[in-house]
Amino acid sequence: MNATAVFATGTLATLAIGWGVVWYLRRPLKKILVELCGNEERAAFWAAFSAVALGTVPVIFAIGCRPSPGPGVPAVFELADQLRWGLIGMMGTLMVLGWVIGRTIVRWERARAKS
Repeated sequence: MNATAVFATGTLATLAIGWGVVWYLRRPLKKILVELCGNEERAAFWAAFSAVALGTVPVIFAIGCRPSPGPGVPAVFELADQLRWGLIGMMGTLMVLGWVIGRTIVRWERARAKS
């Protein structure tokens, strides 16, 4: 497998994983966002924003890793390295998204308890 094929395969695999995560989280995330945002329109915006971030940031990390398989370096290891960086991007994005939503929930709960 040449370097271009490894790069394209890794990028497409990262994109597929990213959109799989978006698909998996879309319903629970939208429910939380409707409650936190107060209406459907705001929640829809933040759900779309989150989907774009979760779908593209891992790909940005993956394309930053350019495989260069040569003699003696199996393509599968180069592909794994590219996927590793894509997944690091995915987890970083998920961690930031979870932290922001978690902080918002805490503030929302405190404000609700005061009223």
